[in-house]
Amino acid sequence: MEVSGHDTCNPDRAEVIQAGMNDSPKPHVVFSWILQLTVAGVLLQTLFFKFTGAEESVYIFSSLGRFLHLAGIEPWGRIGSGIVELIASLLLIVPATAPIGAVLTMGVMAGAIASHLFILGIDVKGDGGLLFGLALTAFVASAIVLVLHRSQIPVLGRFFQLA
Repeated sequence: MEVSGHDTCNPDRAEVIQAGMNDSPKPHVVFSWILQLTVAGVLLQTLFFKFTGAEESVYIFSSLGRFLHLAGIEPWGRIGSGIVELIASLLLIVPATAPIGAVLTMGVMAGAIASHLFILGIDVKGDGGLLFGLALTAFVASAIVLVLHRSQIPVLGRFFQLA
């Protein structure tokens, strides 16, 4: 039950959610913000290419569709993944939802990394591995954000709090 912004069933949990990283050392907070903004920047930057149907994006999703024998991956997979990345980037820049954004980003980037490793290759259309590197960077940075915000993870967060 929630009364005036407090979880009366678990008051400690309510304080953790409201506090976010307020109890963390300042360097952790600054480092988390740098990572959150970096990942959100990577995700937001790639949206332009996904939503405008840039040649590289169309190639990637067409290749995935052919490999998986699924019609509609291009354009619906491209647009759908762009929407998920937009949501993840917005969640990452709101302190209370940063861990959710990090988990969502890790899921999308895991798919991107697997696609590069098993279907597309590291170098896509002569990019020198840039897209693969950005996916790895976003995945690792999101994992670190998740660790830094572990006390905010719904349900599981209470098991990862430091004593």
